[in-house]
Parts: sequence; C-alpha cells; structure tokens
Amino acid sequence: MSRYPLNLPDQLKKDAQEVAGNQGVSLNQLILWAVAEKVTELRRGLDDPRFPAVTYRRGAAGVPVAVLQGTGIRVSALYIAHRDWDLSVAEVAEQYGLGEDQVREALEFAETHSGEMEVAIAADREPTSGRG
Repeated sequence: MSRYPLNLPDQLKKDAQEVAGNQGVSLNQLILWAVAEKVTELRRGLDDPRFPAVTYRRGAAGVPVAVLQGTGIRVSALYIAHRDWDLSVAEVAEQYGLGEDQVREALEFAETHSGEMEVAIAADREPTSGRG
C-alpha cells in the first residue's frame, strides 16, 4: 500500500471524522472507502443517476454490490429490514444510523432494481464452503 498526503479543508475534515465515527471506522478507512467507491463508479458506470446516494463496490466475491455512498451499508440489507422484517423507514434509519432520506432512496433503488436485489439476497443466503 502506498502513502499519499492529503490536505482537506478544516470543515470537511471535521464532517468526515464525524461520519467515520458514526460508522465505527477511522478517518483513513472512510477516505479509502470514498475514493474506492468513486473510482469504481467512474470505471464501471454502473451507478443509476436517479439514485445519487447509491453506488457500487466490490463485495467479498468480487461482484459489484449496491451500497449507500460513504457507509458501506448494503442496499439489500435495508431492503430486507423493511420488506421482510416489516420495519418502517424510520425504524430502518434508526437501526442503521442513517437519515430517513437515505433509507427512502435506498428502498426506491431496491424497488427499481428488484431483480438485482433478489439475486444479491439469494447470494448472501447461499452457504459458502470453507466457512467455519
């Protein structure tokens, strides 16, 4: 891994530290996620412009997974919480430490991309050999 000095405006750094703290990660990890998500987005062009808060990143299997920008939270997890566990938007937002607008956008994305969501959910439920 290489090092890269980065200068951030004071307020942006404070805001990023707050978000990182809320996500339980270091500022360095948050910046790494943000850069990785943006580079992936630009390379793949997968993002749906109707849903700017949702982006793709590589999951454990190397397959692109829809997540909320800057959080790493899978859209499919929010979709399951709302659809299968019957949690309201407010309850999902509270459970995951998100804003209700973020949850609404993720759920709208999930409905629009329902086939993709069902595949992601099925893949998450598949047992993987070698887990122990």
